[in-house]
Amino acid sequence: MAIRAILTFLWFSVTGLPALAADVELLMFEQPGCVYCARWNEEVAPEYPRTAEGRAAPLRRLDLRAPLPEGITIDGHPIFTPTFVVIVDGVETGRLEGYPGEDFFWPLLASL
Repeated sequence: MAIRAILTFLWFSVTGLPALAADVELLMFEQPGCVYCARWNEEVAPEYPRTAEGRAAPLRRLDLRAPLPEGITIDGHPIFTPTFVVIVDGVETGRLEGYPGEDFFWPLLASL
């Protein structure tokens, strides 16, 4: 289901047609001192908003220890940072725990 929503959103984004797709976001749970968060920030963050993935699922950063924003439902609060959670219409549809490096991040994100 998440893949279908993302692909639909991408299709409408590329064609310029009005978006009928669901509201999709990528949540990034992070915390101060997280070396893998810092690596992601250095290797991926600058380009993420300019990618198809970034346009389809804009990034929203959340502090690991902060309460969830209203309207978001996830399967369980993350334990590790960074944790990336794809949400569609406020509901979790996929999760990636940790950051294995840029070469692995993109294929893993695509698999969500």
